[in-house]
Amino acid sequence: MEFANEGLNQSLLLQKPPSSPPESSATGHQTSNHLEKILTDPLLPKFKRFQLATLIELKLLFHLAAPAVLVYMINYLMSMSTQIFSGHLGNLELAAASLGNNGIQVLSYGVMLGMGSAVETLSGQAYGAGKYEMLGIYLQRATIILMAAGIPLTFIYIYSKPILIFLGQSPTIASAAAVFVYGLIPQIFVYAVNFPIQKFLQAQSIVVPSALISTGTLVLHLFFSWLVIYKVQLGLFGGSLLLSLSGCVMVVAQFIYIVKSETCKYTWTGFRIEAFSGLTEFLKLSISSAVMLCLETWYFQILVLIAGLLENPQLALDSLSICTTINGWVFMISVGFNAAASVRVSNELGAGNPRSAAFSVIIVTLLSFTIAVIIAVVILLLRHVISYAFTDGEVVANAVSELCPLLAITLILNGIQPVLTGVAVGCGWQTFVAYVNVGCYYVIGLPLGLLLGFKFKFGAKGLWSGMIGGTAMQTIILLWVTYRTDWNKEVEKTMQRLDEWKVKQEPVEKD
Repeated sequence: MEFANEGLNQSLLLQKPPSSPPESSATGHQTSNHLEKILTDPLLPKFKRFQLATLIELKLLFHLAAPAVLVYMINYLMSMSTQIFSGHLGNLELAAASLGNNGIQVLSYGVMLGMGSAVETLSGQAYGAGKYEMLGIYLQRATIILMAAGIPLTFIYIYSKPILIFLGQSPTIASAAAVFVYGLIPQIFVYAVNFPIQKFLQAQSIVVPSALISTGTLVLHLFFSWLVIYKVQLGLFGGSLLLSLSGCVMVVAQFIYIVKSETCKYTWTGFRIEAFSGLTEFLKLSISSAVMLCLETWYFQILVLIAGLLENPQLALDSLSICTTINGWVFMISVGFNAAASVRVSNELGAGNPRSAAFSVIIVTLLSFTIAVIIAVVILLLRHVISYAFTDGEVVANAVSELCPLLAITLILNGIQPVLTGVAVGCGWQTFVAYVNVGCYYVIGLPLGLLLGFKFKFGAKGLWSGMIGGTAMQTIILLWVTYRTDWNKEVEKTMQRLDEWKVKQEPVEKD
C-alpha cells in the first residue's frame, strides 16, 4: 500500500478542535499525531520508523479491538447459546432455531447494523476533526431512522411461517421456526437503539464499558435461558423472547453510562431538536450502508434457505447451521477488528493524518489475518467432535466434519474481508462496496453454489464452495482498491464531507 505523499496540505494538520475534549480523548489525539510525526520523519531509518509506528498502532488497536471483539463475541454468544439450548431439545428444534436465526432474524440484523454504520462513518470522522457535539446528534438521528425501519421488518417476523413455506421450506420446520421468530420481534427495536449506541461509543474509542455490560448480561442470560427453556419448559418461544429481553438490558445499561459518564459529556449534550432535521440526507447514507451490509449478510441467509431445498433438508440445515454458527462466532473477532479499523481510519482522516490511516490498515489487516489462520487450524483439529456442543447426533457430527475444511477456508478469508469493509466504512465507501457485493456474491458466488450444489450433486459442500468463491473475489477487489487508495485525497474528501454536514445540519452556535 502506498503511503500518502509528502505534500499534505499543512492547514489540515494544524486544525484544532472547537471545544475541549475529555482527557482520554486528548490523549488519543496526541498519540495519533505522534504516530503521524514518526511516519513522516525523514531522519528516522525505515526499519526504526516501522518498528516505532507498529508499537504505537498495536497499542491503539489493542485498546480498541480487544474490548470490541469481546463485545461482539459475547453478543453473538448469547444468540448462539439460545440455539445450543434449543438444539438439545431435539434435531427439529435445532433446525428451527437455525432457520429462525439465519433465515429471518439475520435480515433485521443486517438492515439495522448496516444502517447503523452511517453513524460509524460520520461520528468517527467528526470525532477525529474535533466536532464532538455532532456525535450525539448523529446518534439520535440514527435511532429515529432505525426505529422507523423496524416497523415494516416486524411484519416479516409476524408472517415468517408462510414466507418460509413459500420459499420452499418444510412446513414442519417452518412452523417451529415461526414460534422461535415471534419471540425475536422485540429484538428488532433493541437493534435500532443498540447499534447506534455502539457506533457512538466506538467512534470515541470507548469500548470497555460495553464489554463489561455485555459480560454481565451474558451471565444472566445463560442462567435464565436454562431456567426458561428446561425448567419452566417454555421451549423455543421462551428462549428467543429471553434473548430479546437480554438485549434490552444491554441497551438500557449502555445509555445510562452515556448519560451519567464524564467521558461522554462533550459528545452527549442531551436530547436535541436538531436530531429531527436533516433526516433525509442521513437516510441516504444509512440506506447505502444498509445495502452494503445486507447484500453480505443475506448471502449467508440465502445459503441456509437453499439448504432446506436439498435432499434430507433437516441434516443439511443441521450441519450447515452448526458450521455457520461457528463461523459467525469466530467472525465476531473479525467484526471487532472491523470496528477498530473503521474507528482508526475515520479518526485519522478526520484529524488530517493520511499516513497514519494507511499504516493502520496494514497493521490491523495483518493482525486479523494471523488470528484467523490460527483459529482455522484449531477448527480442523477439532472437526470430528465440534458438533457435539450443539447436538448429540452422530450423523450430524459426520456431516459437520466433512464441511470443516470449507469452514476453515471461510475463516481465513474472514480474517481479511471484514477488516477491509471496516476501512470502507471509515472512508465512506459504502455505495462502492455495495456494487462489489452484488457482483461477487450474486453474479458469481450464488450461481456457482447452485450449480455445484444441485447440478453436480455436491449438496451443502457445493453451496458453501460457491459462497467461498464469491467471498474470495470480493476480498481480492477490496485488497486492490485499498492498496491503490490515495490517502491524501481521502483526507480532503473527509474535510469536504464534514463541512457539508456542518453547513446543512449543525445547530446554530450559541452567542
